[in-house]
Amino acid sequence: MQSLATKTRISRALVLLSYFGLLLLFSLWYLWLVPAQGDHPWVIWLVHLVPLLAFAPVIIKGSPRGHAWLCFVLLLYFLEAVIAALIPPPTRWLGLADCALLITLFTSAMLYTRWRSQLDRALASGNTA
Repeated sequence: MQSLATKTRISRALVLLSYFGLLLLFSLWYLWLVPAQGDHPWVIWLVHLVPLLAFAPVIIKGSPRGHAWLCFVLLLYFLEAVIAALIPPPTRWLGLADCALLITLFTSAMLYTRWRSQLDRALASGNTA
């Protein structure tokens, strides 16, 4: 059985990987691969990126509470990703990639929140995990 410290470290690495992967996917999707119709595709890109970027400080800092709040916001992104996955190509593949990253980010952020809180409690009580 893995220790809490190891589980926390692995989940944190998955959070960082999927978080920055999601930012990269949105940048590629909305600015290069399938830009929004109209004169200003960067506006759609910003609408998708700004809420996620607001969580960058807590993600980088490793705040468990911030990770939990990120999960609530990810649910809105997941709705859009599922809809995008139902639309014909090329959006379908981008939507599926978006779903995969969102599921990974959501799950790893929730596990990080749980395990980090347990680890903090164990360290505060003097137990080593």
